[in-house]
Amino acid sequence: MSATINQDSVYQVDSLIAEDIDAYLDRHQHKSLLRFITCGSVDDGKSTLIGRLLYDSKMIFEDQLAALEADSKKVGTQGQEIDFALLVDGLAAEREQGITIDVAYRFFATDKRKFIVADTPGHEQYTRNMVTGASTADLAVILIDARKGVLVQTRRHSYLAHLIGIKNIVLAVNKMDLVGYDQKVFDAIVADYTEFANSIGIKSFVPMPISGFKGDNITGPSENTPWYTGPALMEHLETVPLDVSTDQEKPFRLPVQWVNRPNLDFRGFAGLISAGTVKPGQAVRVLPSGKTSSVTRIVTLDGDLEEAVAGQSVTLTFADEIDCSRGDVISVSDNPPEVSDQFEATIVWMDEAEMLPGRPYWLKLATQTVTATIQAPKYQVNVNTMEHLAAKTLDLNAIGVANFATDKPIVFEPYEANRQLGGFILIDKITNATVGAGMIHFSLRRAQNVHWQATDISREKHASLKNQKPAVLWFTGLSGAGKSTIANLVEKKLVRMNRHTFLLDGDNVRHGLNKDLGFTDADRIENIRRVGEVAKLMTDAGLIVLTAFISPFRQERQLVRDMMAPGEFIEVHIDTSLDEAEKRDVKGLYKKARAGELKNFTGIDSPYEAPEAPEIRIDTSKMSADEAAQHIVDILIGEG
Repeated sequence: MSATINQDSVYQVDSLIAEDIDAYLDRHQHKSLLRFITCGSVDDGKSTLIGRLLYDSKMIFEDQLAALEADSKKVGTQGQEIDFALLVDGLAAEREQGITIDVAYRFFATDKRKFIVADTPGHEQYTRNMVTGASTADLAVILIDARKGVLVQTRRHSYLAHLIGIKNIVLAVNKMDLVGYDQKVFDAIVADYTEFANSIGIKSFVPMPISGFKGDNITGPSENTPWYTGPALMEHLETVPLDVSTDQEKPFRLPVQWVNRPNLDFRGFAGLISAGTVKPGQAVRVLPSGKTSSVTRIVTLDGDLEEAVAGQSVTLTFADEIDCSRGDVISVSDNPPEVSDQFEATIVWMDEAEMLPGRPYWLKLATQTVTATIQAPKYQVNVNTMEHLAAKTLDLNAIGVANFATDKPIVFEPYEANRQLGGFILIDKITNATVGAGMIHFSLRRAQNVHWQATDISREKHASLKNQKPAVLWFTGLSGAGKSTIANLVEKKLVRMNRHTFLLDGDNVRHGLNKDLGFTDADRIENIRRVGEVAKLMTDAGLIVLTAFISPFRQERQLVRDMMAPGEFIEVHIDTSLDEAEKRDVKGLYKKARAGELKNFTGIDSPYEAPEAPEIRIDTSKMSADEAAQHIVDILIGEG
């Protein structure tokens, strides 16, 4: 299928292209931009709708438009053939290959407005892609198959769109041609959806009966639905009001992306203004430090500005030399955002591996990156009933509410007040995969109520009294590898040298401190976190701490390493093959695990992630336990 563009063609963008290209480009540049998302359940017709929008409304893609502008005289005189397949090439490829593209973005324009549309997959396992597309959208077109009505994925996508803060929602009841354009079917679906929308807080939406395949009510009213008096979809997209001034009316916020210092006489702080306005002379505050100054210049590539507003990228200079770096937030002085290391947030889990409470993840919010741990969810949301369900963790596409703790304070605002400073993503530290997205509600009061109490006797004084350097010898390896045996021998040798030590054994701490924990992955993580905190307190007391734990996950061993002062964490891998460990099986645990009587046993049905670069590696096939212990002590003496 193809279409011809010429002076009389329906594809003629504007006579200005032929008559005054500069005037056209100026008008095109100043059109408003609407970002919208199409979502819904599988096979509700999202891709077909976008193809129909592009074709029937005579839209021109930005890249094709640029080509036409470069040859505008030809467009105005002799015409040009454009294959329809070029307009929906990605969508056609999706259908032909039988696959679902994660998020297919399309850029196009009409005479009235420019558009970016995100076509997101309807499959449940790709809910994370819907969240990605919706995170920057101004409007959501939620499609419903008229034959099927409101489905689980319809509810999930509606809930997520509302959660993310999209206020403009179109309920597009598609495939009306397949139900004979029956108004009763349409009305029943709208009534069903209205009840659900009210339950999740959606105050208004625009329902439309459409047919993406036939083109009903896409670019104009359809004769097949005389009972429908509302706008066509394209008319609504071109005229829906955009709250462009809302962000500008908020208090000034600029997350610092980088410090610009081309020479010694200039030091600027660059970033995208997320909210408010700023002028030279305005008093500002840099967070989290709280230092204050005033703006002297607003610098851009096109020269200095007298004022900058939300959505602009600028570089600010200050009247004072104060510390400010990437990740800091510059705000209006008398109304700053919050700073805290503990907060509550809604989280959408996006990874096939379940969320593990207590495991450290990278948290990225605006230009800030910190380490964050998640507590066990307060509850999980049932998107069908909005019921709050008890949950110990979150699986793929689950939505829940939990408390977070970060390793250092972050600057934020509630998501409903500022999407840039209230929304974050979580990244797995090992794989670098994005595993979750979150929206902050509020900081926890305990974060403000609990403060570190300074003491007069320092950890250095504790260590000097014992005439030793504190350290943690972290013995890790499979069950039966010999960790406890070797750690015990090492402690005995150190005590003979008049060293002050303490041995924390995995089995022993489960009789008291960790008696409430099982052997699930989440419980194992919490087990190691608690032991790490205890070991840290003991090093503060100047002790040499020996720990004998399987500690199967690299991330949790890294978590403990990060708790310690540099050089005080010594990882000792007791390297024994699984076959050898099973042969020993002193406690009969492997036999029970093989028989299915012992679940979540490391090496059998739970993984062991061997250290990649331990400080000390002991090959038990080449050393006896006593030889291994002496080898470790010799290394400790050699390292001081």
